[in-house]
Amino acid sequence: MCLGKAYLEGEGKRELVLESVALVEVRGKKLRLSSLFGEEKEIEASLREIDFQSSRIILERAG
Repeated sequence: MCLGKAYLEGEGKRELVLESVALVEVRGKKLRLSSLFGEEKEIEASLREIDFQSSRIILERAG
């Protein structure tokens, strides 16, 4: 099984936020990301792209 890696883009940069992402949940203006290993991150961002072939989730910095 190949799970996604979530990246946050903004100001010309792309940074890795979380690996092995199993769940992306929208909570108002925030996204909650959960990994297969139980790690969670909540960030203020919007979903820009999900590329299943590359196992990549691109988030865009809010604001």
